[in-house]
Amino acid sequence: MAQPYSYDLRAKVIKAIEMDGLKKCEASELFNISRNTIHLWLKRKAQTGEFKAEPNRPPGHSHKITDWEKFREFAIAHGDKTQEQMAQLWDGDISSRTISRALKKIRFTRKKRPMATKNGMNPNVRHF
Repeated sequence: MAQPYSYDLRAKVIKAIEMDGLKKCEASELFNISRNTIHLWLKRKAQTGEFKAEPNRPPGHSHKITDWEKFREFAIAHGDKTQEQMAQLWDGDISSRTISRALKKIRFTRKKRPMATKNGMNPNVRHF
C-alpha cells in the first residue's frame, strides 16, 4: 500500500497556497504532486481544520467472533453439526463461512486421526 505524503510536505504546500498566493496548478508542478491531491488536502482542512493523513486501516473485516474460548467450547459441543447448523445456533447473525474460518483458526477438525494411514505395502519390495 502506498505511503501517504509527509506532514511537512503537506504543510509546505498548504502554506505556499494560502500564505504566498501560489495557485494549485503551480504548486502541483512545483512540488510534483497532483492538483487533485492538493484540492483534497484543502477540502479536509476546511472541514476539519487539519490536513493530516488519515490513519491506515488494516485490510480485512470486523471479526464477529471475539470470545475464542467460548467459540472453542461451542465447537466441541456442536462439532457433529454442519457449519450451516452451527451458524444458526451461534448467538448473533453469522454466516457458515465465518464459522468455517473460525474453526480453521482454532484448528478444530472432525478427523479422528491427524495423519493418513500408511500404505500396507512396502514400495521397495518387488512382488512377483
